[in-house]
Amino acid sequence: MYNQSMTVGVLSFQGDFAEHMDVLASMEVQAMEVRSLGDLKKVDALIIPGGESTVMAKFLEEEKMSREIAARVKQGMPILGTCAGAILLARKVMGKNSPKTLGLIDITVERNAYGTQHESFEALIKLKGKNIPVSFIRAPKITSTGKNVEVLARFRGVPVLVRQGNVIAATFHTEVQNATALHKLLHQLRHIL
Repeated sequence: MYNQSMTVGVLSFQGDFAEHMDVLASMEVQAMEVRSLGDLKKVDALIIPGGESTVMAKFLEEEKMSREIAARVKQGMPILGTCAGAILLARKVMGKNSPKTLGLIDITVERNAYGTQHESFEALIKLKGKNIPVSFIRAPKITSTGKNVEVLARFRGVPVLVRQGNVIAATFHTEVQNATALHKLLHQLRHIL
């Protein structure tokens, strides 16, 4: 069903990377954990998982991966960021002590906009006419989108899943429910770009 010659990398030093790896395994997609510049060069698509955006941004800079990710995305590599990953992909982040972002999608996000860990919640969103279970865990909120950004899904009127070219950003998690919708979307990008 899926292109086995495509290898999907998951940034894997912090956050919920193991859950993404499990979803990809359930889909029989070739995947590998990415922890270095060398690992990054071996993948055809990349997922930046949820986690702590400031810690992740610092790691990307220390490992000199930020520039390489940006260059690969400009060359057409599909990339998906969930929760903290969406923050790192954003053009702008509101709030104090905001991390340095990759600036790969023209959105502005507000960190932890839905509240603390204790205020996390599950919901259903509609994507391509189907309801998908999602989790908002210390989730960011997309407060503005550029003119070239396509809103793929909303929750309570607010964009929660957006795409600009080969970049997808989701402010929620699906991998914690082992749902495959976002991973399928990433995989499809490889074939339509």
